[in-house]
Amino acid sequence: MKNNSYDAVMARKGEIIRQSVGIDYAPFEYGVLAFDFERMMKSTGYALPEIQAIQEETGVGHTALYELKNLTALARTLAPKGKGARIFIKDEAQNPSGSFKARRASVSVYQAQKLGYPGVLTATSGNYGAAVASQAAMRGLPCIVVQECYDGRGIGQPEILEKARKCEAYGAEVLQLSVGPELFYQVLLLLEETGFFNASLYTPFGIAGVETLGAELVDDVRQRTARDPDAVVVTNAGGGNLTGTARGLRAAGATKTKIIASSVDLSGLHMASDGDFNRKSFTTGHTGFGVPFATNPDRSDVPRSAGRPLRYMDRYVTVAQGSVFYITQALAQLEGLERGPAGNTSLAAAFCLAQEMEEDEVLVVQETEYTGAGKHQNAQLSFARARGIEILVGDPREEIPGKTIVLPRHPRDLFVRDLDLAALRASALKHQTVGKGHRWITSKDRDYLMEETRLDQGAADAVLKDLGVEVGGSL
Repeated sequence: MKNNSYDAVMARKGEIIRQSVGIDYAPFEYGVLAFDFERMMKSTGYALPEIQAIQEETGVGHTALYELKNLTALARTLAPKGKGARIFIKDEAQNPSGSFKARRASVSVYQAQKLGYPGVLTATSGNYGAAVASQAAMRGLPCIVVQECYDGRGIGQPEILEKARKCEAYGAEVLQLSVGPELFYQVLLLLEETGFFNASLYTPFGIAGVETLGAELVDDVRQRTARDPDAVVVTNAGGGNLTGTARGLRAAGATKTKIIASSVDLSGLHMASDGDFNRKSFTTGHTGFGVPFATNPDRSDVPRSAGRPLRYMDRYVTVAQGSVFYITQALAQLEGLERGPAGNTSLAAAFCLAQEMEEDEVLVVQETEYTGAGKHQNAQLSFARARGIEILVGDPREEIPGKTIVLPRHPRDLFVRDLDLAALRASALKHQTVGKGHRWITSKDRDYLMEETRLDQGAADAVLKDLGVEVGGSL
């Protein structure tokens, strides 16, 4: 009998993960702290055309690109003369499970089937669970989804409960937990007991699946406008969405397209706090995931996350919760598209960003998600009100996460706030070095950190000097 105490299972986590994802991460490691990211991505063994073929087998991809003419016209009434980029939206809600996550799940489940795993398991409270369950059903594999959905009083968020119902509809077994550290322990225990494939959000397979979205988006825009998109806005949480999309854009030759990350501002709320868990109205696409995963991506459930957003991010903006609910209603009433609020985080940002850009420029909102029942904005607002959060109409700049949600009075009240990318890049260097006990690194480690953060050598050396990290020599 194995010792299944918390400490014993955690001590075996490296071997459990290696067995459950079929990847030995050790060959990618070098230097003191560096790893070969590109080599890891190539380890999937699938080129872009092969991934597209895999996805076509289960009806994933080839989603519509809509030009939001009415929202563009509205943005132009608020913009300076000559400003107001054309806003397009890639409708990923058309995928089988209702979100872009079907692209991530498709390759992971295919890999599990190819390698002969008896089933698939994933830990997620978001759309990814439904995506894995859907793809597993199509390929005849059992599926387990582990969710963190309740606070300490047993109160579940309506959005997460909605996703649980969707997972169960596809035949998945759903294990629902309360917020806390037991999630990873339960996942490891289940992976070891079942021998299932770990369809993690952060393996190379999952990220490679999103590359088709970026490449497809470029082709769609070229066909419609005879040019590349000038900017693409991506809702950012764990970083995989942005990483995969950006890599797809590059693969399609759109090297000058700006990649803009957008997250809901939930500053002040702690994602692992039982008290804060139900005081947020967004379970993903917010700063509680976006910022820590940008600066420390390897906090995920695999040794090296394939989501590395700082490698690709040109700008990072936040929007208020009330602004996202507002633009969700505007999308429905002005464009006839009712989509889930979390997927509209990037649309709320795009509406503001378009007003900074020229009229002939093209701005693409990279994805939408399905909506219904608990995911709908009305359910979210009702749940917030029941938790004692005030729902106000006014200036969204005055919104206090966890205390108020402020719906804009007028479209002109929507705004974006820029996060300091230089500070995030410096924070990433800190996490990778002193945060892991490294006070000395090699020059190759520094080169790796420069790739990770897109800092030049002078800027990287300055940050490392401030951190007291010595660079030089070799192992």
